[in-house]
Amino acid sequence: MKLDSNNHSVFLMYYHLVLVVKYRRKVIDDTISNYAKDKFVSLTEKYNITLVEWNHDIDHIHILFKAQPNSELSKFINAYKSASSRLIKKDFPHVRKKLWNEMFWSRSFCLLTTGGSPIEVVKKYIKSQGIK
Repeated sequence: MKLDSNNHSVFLMYYHLVLVVKYRRKVIDDTISNYAKDKFVSLTEKYNITLVEWNHDIDHIHILFKAQPNSELSKFINAYKSASSRLIKKDFPHVRKKLWNEMFWSRSFCLLTTGGSPIEVVKKYIKSQGIK
């Protein structure tokens, strides 16, 4: 197992994030998912986060990412949800018709550490999302 490091620490911190569309509206297709993924990647450097795996179903996304001890996860997630919501609604106006109160993402999110599971198992799970 290869560990990550910075000036003062050695670590290996993987997280599995699940974001759900408000009221589970079925609005995520490959185009919107790829757009949301690009927005995710554009924010990662500022927060010392690295995208590992990404996939979606029609009403939620699964993200596997690595972080550092100084990553501010809740700030990152809130910044991402806010920016991506605003931009998706702006660039995909047809999505607005399916939303309630202009909110794209549900207020809550699921963030899991993956320390107890081999990372390949989590990656395989995320890749299988949306496959019937």
